[in-house]
Amino acid sequence: MNMQVKVGDKRFTATLEDNATAKAFKAVLPMTIQMTELNGNEKYFRLSVNLPTNASTPRTIQTGDLMIYGQNTLVLFYKNFTTAYSYTRLGRINDTAGLPAALGSGEITVSYELQEKQKGNGL
Repeated sequence: MNMQVKVGDKRFTATLEDNATAKAFKAVLPMTIQMTELNGNEKYFRLSVNLPTNASTPRTIQTGDLMIYGQNTLVLFYKNFTTAYSYTRLGRINDTAGLPAALGSGEITVSYELQEKQKGNGL
């Protein structure tokens, strides 16, 4: 399942995981939120609902990873780094070119919405 992530005038496509967390997240979409800067490598937002989680320690975070920290903190990472923290994988930005620049260094408005399936021509 694909999702559109809009940051300013830039659009990114993300692929959601096939897990209970992503299914629950889809139920709260679409949403436009103010994401807060943290540590020079991520933006986060505390959701008003708790999501089912299955946290693990990824060890390495990749630019474009979309995760849940705890049960309700949505995190979008824009730099690669190593971590000892545990997250539940939600999805990933497919092409991260321009993502760090679009997110910038402060709070930013980000929109998340499901991408409509393209209709095939039956051929």
